Amino acid sequence: MPRYDYRCRSCGATFELTRPMRESGDPAPCPQGHTDSVKLLTTVGITGSASTSAAAAPAGGGGCCGGGCCG
Repeated sequence: MPRYDYRCRSCGATFELTRPMRESGDPAPCPQGHTDSVKLLTTVGITGSASTSAAAAPAGGGGCCGGGCCG
């Protein structure tokens, strides 16, 4: 089940709730009990490195499937 971030408009608290997608836009009471909250836009950061150089490619290959089966 996805987690959603919310911010309370009354006290400014930021909190998260785990709920079904169909309930993501429903009112979400903050931990202090206020009901005036707004769902925040969250982003997912994906980091990593994928370094592939021409020197790492198989010799005599290429093409649509990496060589060998296309010809």
